[in-house]
Amino acid sequence: MEKLDGKTMDLIQQNIDELKKLFPEATTEGKIDFDRLRLLLGDEVETGKERYEFTWPGKSDCIRLAQQQSTGTLRPDKESSKDWDTTQNLYIEGDNLEVLRLLQKAYHRKVKMVYIDPPYNTGNDFIYKDDFMDNIINYLRLTNQTMKANPETSGRYHSDWLNMMYPRLKLARNLLREDGVIFISIDDNEVANLKVICDEIFIEDNLLGIIIWDLGTGTTAGHFTRSHEYILVYAKNKNNLKNFDAIEDSNIRHGALKKISRANPASDITFPAGIEYEGSSAEYSGEIGGSEKQYILSEKMVFEDGELKYPVTIRAGWGMRNQVLSWLDGKETFDSKGQKVVKFFFNRQGILWYEKERGTYNPKTVISDLANTKNGSKDLANIFGESILDYPKPIELIKYLLILVTNDDDIILDFFSGSSTAAHAVMQLNADDEANRKFIMVQLPEPCSEDTEAYKAGFPNICEIGKERIRRAGEKIKEKNQDKEGIENLDIGFRVFKLDTSNLKAWDPEVEELEETLKGFVEPIKEDRSQEDLLFEIMLKYGIDLTM
Repeated sequence: MEKLDGKTMDLIQQNIDELKKLFPEATTEGKIDFDRLRLLLGDEVETGKERYEFTWPGKSDCIRLAQQQSTGTLRPDKESSKDWDTTQNLYIEGDNLEVLRLLQKAYHRKVKMVYIDPPYNTGNDFIYKDDFMDNIINYLRLTNQTMKANPETSGRYHSDWLNMMYPRLKLARNLLREDGVIFISIDDNEVANLKVICDEIFIEDNLLGIIIWDLGTGTTAGHFTRSHEYILVYAKNKNNLKNFDAIEDSNIRHGALKKISRANPASDITFPAGIEYEGSSAEYSGEIGGSEKQYILSEKMVFEDGELKYPVTIRAGWGMRNQVLSWLDGKETFDSKGQKVVKFFFNRQGILWYEKERGTYNPKTVISDLANTKNGSKDLANIFGESILDYPKPIELIKYLLILVTNDDDIILDFFSGSSTAAHAVMQLNADDEANRKFIMVQLPEPCSEDTEAYKAGFPNICEIGKERIRRAGEKIKEKNQDKEGIENLDIGFRVFKLDTSNLKAWDPEVEELEETLKGFVEPIKEDRSQEDLLFEIMLKYGIDLTM
């Protein structure tokens, strides 16, 4: 059996194992032979001294941070949780870098969607500075301090932000399924830098689009009024991602004829009485239509009370003759794209049309008709009686993104979860479409300043706001949908875990009193830890879902 050493999955060893699987010929005595690997890769290897590269002070440390193992753990907090025994949702308090490390084994390639709304680096928001030596101790120290902003006057203004984002995005990518998608909200301050590091981490070919979100209102910024934000959208592997499912209720309606030509010769089809007509009553005969002609071979085509009164034979250049015949024969019918044909009908001009279900959806890259930040503030006010945080994202925006890429039982991760808008949106959408999406919210317990509305409302830190929002929002959703069948099964709970040092005592070979140290290791579990603490650490290290 594998020994529990208090460390998370070794990402460097995992990468080496993946290389060995892909290029077994490049393995010599169990190690990677890079000279042989270069030969196998041929012209794809960049060997020149000058190459395109984006770098900044601290990037090398970022790469090492992303690969470093964590010696921390997540301790269960049943008292703060809701529906502990039945829920499949998670709320995790802690530095998201360490939490992402801890989730690597249990949630590797299991997350369908990541949404994050990270600090925009405006000069006023907090930028977390990681400690390469011991990030857990650094985190525990900082949680008791007032967080400091990253002012634009800092000599490492952009570098500090990049150093925070890069390792977290690297680790988040590991958690995405092969058909997973990440959405990242950002504004002008760092959108250029964010795109470059995302192109590196997710590969530029996997960029699905950059959404412009119209805020409705704006703030003066130099010569312009800034009235939009961006959402960068990347796939883990675009080749494994199918097109977005249709999100509009309306079906597609289109003409069923094509221009008669040598490639599309005319042919005859007889339609029985009862075919739907868009108008009320009308009669047609002879030749009708524009460039796409329809010849009525029967004496006349008569419509009464919105339907064809008598059978009629029509000659035309049919755009989908086989589908017409199949539908007339009472069979389930699909077009060449695989979209289901609902019906054929005659429009008001007597021309044959068809209606089909929307199979896929190609959203516009500009969102201008959806909720804005004012709606986000109203969402919070509906829960707490007032908007206790500035500029929260609206529920409808996150729901829209969820609808694009998620389905029943998918896992959604937000590791800058703030007021838990994403969790609220997941519960609301599950109530709407009777699905069972699951959320993982991760948030640093950043203290609320004493002069803020949040602190005055009794919330000492951001995590307390997020957890309470989920509690209240879930109950409101159930109450609003109380007459809906099956609403009692809606998962509005969450298990709370808190980042802490390992439950196992750390071995210190430098301690002078070796005998005392050895005595301490007779019982290797820390005195203040429970059997349940240890159980969940074991689950994490062995890759078992924390909601099992």
